[in-house]
Amino acid sequence: MKLRVGVVGVSNAWETRYRLALLSLSDRFEVRAICCDVAQRAEQISREFKAVVVDGYRSLSVREDIDAVLMLAPGWYGALPILAACDAGKAIYCAAALDLDVERLHEVKNRIEESGVAFMAELPRRHAPATLRLKELIATQLGKPKLLFCHRRQPVIKRGRADEQLQDGSRDFIELVDWCRYVVGSDPTSVFGVTHRDAVSPESDYQMMSLDFADVTSPGVGPLAHISCGEYMPATWHEAIGFRPPAALQVACERGIAFIDLPSTLIWFDEAGRHMESLESERPVGEQMLTQFHRAVTSLVRNSSDLEDAYRAVQIVLSAKRSADSGVRVLIDD
Repeated sequence: MKLRVGVVGVSNAWETRYRLALLSLSDRFEVRAICCDVAQRAEQISREFKAVVVDGYRSLSVREDIDAVLMLAPGWYGALPILAACDAGKAIYCAAALDLDVERLHEVKNRIEESGVAFMAELPRRHAPATLRLKELIATQLGKPKLLFCHRRQPVIKRGRADEQLQDGSRDFIELVDWCRYVVGSDPTSVFGVTHRDAVSPESDYQMMSLDFADVTSPGVGPLAHISCGEYMPATWHEAIGFRPPAALQVACERGIAFIDLPSTLIWFDEAGRHMESLESERPVGEQMLTQFHRAVTSLVRNSSDLEDAYRAVQIVLSAKRSADSGVRVLIDD
């Protein structure tokens, strides 16, 4: 079954992720309409996909020739296109779920449950070839994870408008939290957070959290994940930024250890020694996610687990902030 889709918003990832994925999956998706706040870009995309340019996300959602809405950038509209698609009874693929604050995300969650439409929140690290292969190794070779080290280092960036992204850059943190939850396969029970700010700027240049996945009655016994995000190098320091970058994810398991560099490099060690796997021949992340969305829409089984995952990750990050403010480990509420 081919889904007729309307695209709402075009982000910087359009060329590298979505455009190629939609072209490769032309047997499953047909782009019928484009709604974008940059008219020239909308016209360009409409010519390539033989689609029409629509003035407004509501007009796009109510079109009879649209089965699903692909929300590919948060833009100025926040959650409004999601709510409009729910009103129109259209399936939703959302690349902006993690950019919403927890109250708005809770509202969206309730509206989607009430409308009964298929919904998929984009969680790209889960679908990276290296992550999928790591999950296979955990089940077969490496055993259960014990320790996870996840660090993202990037140059100092100037934050955009508050309605385009979380004001303090928490999106990176949320994605990393979800990544660790996915690899471990369970929810953390408590979190300890630390935030660093320099004396000049009120914005933080380093955030860290420690997630304890053990039972609350036995802290420190189960898996432990250390996650950090740093923005402490000026963007002009090109050599320093690229100097010895840490692995995106390091996982120590019962019978070995693995190192991931996204999207497709995995190096792991066990008693037999070193194993290096380059997974570039696997399907790209964009194709993996859109294929899963197509399956979710066309199947009779409604699955909203990824929305629950996004909501849960936001809650954990908020708990980490409370911990950083109080200086004590915080139990994560159900």
